[in-house]
Amino acid sequence: MWIEHRSLFLEELLRMEGRGGLQEVPCSDCGGSSPEFKCEDCFGIDLRCSSCITAAHQRHPLHRLQKWNGNYFERATLKSLGLRIQLGHTFGQKCPNPRHAFNDNFVVMDSYSIHEVLLDFCDCVEAESHTQQLLRIAWFPSTTADPKTAATFRLLEEFHLLSFESKVSAYEFYSALARRTNNTGLAPVKDRYESFMRMIREWRHLKMLKRSGRGHHPNGVDATEEGDCAVLCPACPHPGKNLPDDWEKVPCAKSWIYALFLAIDANFRLKRKIVSSNTTDPSLSRGWAYFVEEGAYKELLAEKVDVLQEKSTCSSHNAVNMADTKTSQGLAATGLGTIDCARHNMKRPNAVGDLQKGEKYVNMDYLFFSTLRHTSLQTLNVSYDIACQWHKKLWQRMTAFPISMHFDFVSKVIDFFVPKFHLPAHIEKCIGRTDGEAPERGWANINPVASSTKEMGPGARRNTLDDFFGDWNWKKVVGLGTIMLRKMKEALPERTNQQIALNDLEEGLKEDYGGVLDQWQTQVEAWEDDPRQPNPFERNADVITLASVCLALAKEDEAEIQSGSCLALHEDCSPSVLISSGLELEEQQYQGKLVERSNSLQRRIEAWVKIQALYMPNISALRLSDQATSTNMTSVPSSEMFKLWLPSQIGRSAPCDERLQRTEWRLRYAQGHDTLRSLRSSLRAQTAVLKYKDRNLRGQGANTRARNTLKTIDARIEAAASRYEGAHKALVILGGLLAETGWQSSLRPLNRQDIRSMSDLLWGESEGRHKLSWIWNMRGAGGSEKDDTGGLEDMRIEWCKARARAMRWGEEVKLLQEEMRCILAFLMWEAARWDERQDSVIPTSLEHQDGCVAYAKRQAFLRRELLLCIVDLWKSNSSILSKATAFLASTLRFIHIVHRGQ
Repeated sequence: MWIEHRSLFLEELLRMEGRGGLQEVPCSDCGGSSPEFKCEDCFGIDLRCSSCITAAHQRHPLHRLQKWNGNYFERATLKSLGLRIQLGHTFGQKCPNPRHAFNDNFVVMDSYSIHEVLLDFCDCVEAESHTQQLLRIAWFPSTTADPKTAATFRLLEEFHLLSFESKVSAYEFYSALARRTNNTGLAPVKDRYESFMRMIREWRHLKMLKRSGRGHHPNGVDATEEGDCAVLCPACPHPGKNLPDDWEKVPCAKSWIYALFLAIDANFRLKRKIVSSNTTDPSLSRGWAYFVEEGAYKELLAEKVDVLQEKSTCSSHNAVNMADTKTSQGLAATGLGTIDCARHNMKRPNAVGDLQKGEKYVNMDYLFFSTLRHTSLQTLNVSYDIACQWHKKLWQRMTAFPISMHFDFVSKVIDFFVPKFHLPAHIEKCIGRTDGEAPERGWANINPVASSTKEMGPGARRNTLDDFFGDWNWKKVVGLGTIMLRKMKEALPERTNQQIALNDLEEGLKEDYGGVLDQWQTQVEAWEDDPRQPNPFERNADVITLASVCLALAKEDEAEIQSGSCLALHEDCSPSVLISSGLELEEQQYQGKLVERSNSLQRRIEAWVKIQALYMPNISALRLSDQATSTNMTSVPSSEMFKLWLPSQIGRSAPCDERLQRTEWRLRYAQGHDTLRSLRSSLRAQTAVLKYKDRNLRGQGANTRARNTLKTIDARIEAAASRYEGAHKALVILGGLLAETGWQSSLRPLNRQDIRSMSDLLWGESEGRHKLSWIWNMRGAGGSEKDDTGGLEDMRIEWCKARARAMRWGEEVKLLQEEMRCILAFLMWEAARWDERQDSVIPTSLEHQDGCVAYAKRQAFLRRELLLCIVDLWKSNSSILSKATAFLASTLRFIHIVHRGQ
């Protein structure tokens, strides 16, 4: 539709290049003839003479002017018209003792342009400093010593918010501002980039201090302690802020409701080059927000520089095993480590620090113990992608840290978990099930600033990232009402559905397994109380391997020889050896062209066929019949295509010794489990390589090598899937011949959608409703699986899983109710804290006191308004939350308190 009016828009744009019908119109103020000036920033378009436009801009000294030169409008300045800006006095009052700015030329950066102005400071006896005079007109000086440059608060605020939302760098923003001032390149703008960098850094720091209430502290900014400027998570439990007075007396069985969930992770995108030093570029704060205090941190790292990283006993732990080999050439920091609030994805106080050479224990230990100083909770749930290895000697390593960082772990309940996303890189003994990937999601927001922060000095980088983390936390605080509501909407129906599913399962089990349900209940509760008890979620049978079955068959052959019952027809090859050798030949046939010496394979097959004829005399006739029906009778099948005619391939087409059939069945059963283990191992390796590639590899060469590695792994996956399909097909045939049952519960048909890693989702699946492929539910299968005992064990595991799902969703609802209560309580506490700050400040003047009181009242009002918005949001969904009766009751009480307080 707009395209029809395109010419009109273009016409109006061109019209504005001229005088727009004002060629013969006099000055809009004095009526004088031939007005030449117009303002780009004033509302409307009119022409004024030089004296009138100067007088009209006494209160707008940073507007941009244009002058008609007879042919077109050219750029003009208020400075060229003689407009002077007087500081230190009210508007219109003349200063008896003005003092020109240095060289009578002052540079001001504003949202629209970089201006050169004529500025006079007040130099009267009782005048404030030049810095104060600038600040009182909302101009931020670039230095406190005879300032020559300033930026308007408006410009700094604009860049501040823009950097949060778009991640624009200071260089890009300043370059755009310079081009907006003059985009022709004919009149270069005075370079004030370094001044702008300095001012925005100081602005970020001041805003942090102001918002955290440090300006209201009676002892001033210097009384700020570590972590005081961090934006806290209202939904997390904070003793003395949002917890009941008797929270410590809650029974142990319910103590999880007041647990703190922590997530640990590292980011190797946020590097820093070797630029400047802490001496040249110190931080403006000393661990006041999210970064740890740098001096103590570096001092401890220097003491531990020679300590070698303990190697991981788990699979794919590059974070551990490559910590000492991580490239750090040209880098002062290879990345960041952080401890986050796991459930709400917020940065914790004093929980961020630089990594010097990979993700070493000493770095992560320091960050962990540093942030734990800010909590006195009794229950901790700690999520870390290498938690299985990292926590083993954690408390032993703690003894080497300063006493102030020691943690009373004996009296606490502390559980360590591996987040779901990282489970594919772990072996089965690594236990953990929780969503602790909060840092991973938060990194997506901060990663775009890496290109600018890597070039900063150490202090500037820490101050900048502190500011970004603070903004991230604040946006989370504002959105908590919506986030909690969304989670509750998901949890309530899921709790009901999972409980119904458990009830239905138990109803179905009562008929056949009613006698053992109580036994299962006792077993799982014992394991929950003491994890050293047998795990009811795992099968009790030993792991079946092809090698173990071959060994068992060899022992049976030996026993038969000793007893004289051996029916071997060849002195070097028993029936079990014949079948196992046949499976080995089949394995080499699967490899196809990868076998370099196909002639050797052909000779082995020919020797094996001769022995096969002794045990299976009908095979010769089958082979002749098969060749007779072949489409090309003259061709000789290659060694890879030669049909071995194992018992499973014969089926019912010819008689076969049942002993040979049973031997192959046992070997095929073990082969199936062996192949599944190989498949799972390859899928774990694939996931680990993909993850490492995405996080750490850059450049064509490194990515090409990674792709080649992935191709090799893909080939192994395809080979394992083909072997399993062959083994399963043989088991189906032999199972029917031998009347074997029960084995299908562990060795199911393998579809293409089943071949996926634990973290892969099917189309339409979400993480909360994600179901693992059945291949990951296997933990080995014993011989008892072929009878009723195996079926009973499978049912026990399924019942345990259904019970766990129902319990976890029920706990999730209770935890969400508590977190919603915590949010309301925290906002009320914070509002009351700002109320107290009105009287705590020690003012330097009446104006200072008035400002402090006004700011404190506004912040208190903001918290109460946020609380009311959250309550209104939850009340509007009360029908959905009707089952959360305790939560609704507490909400109504808070509504009453809020309205009474106002």
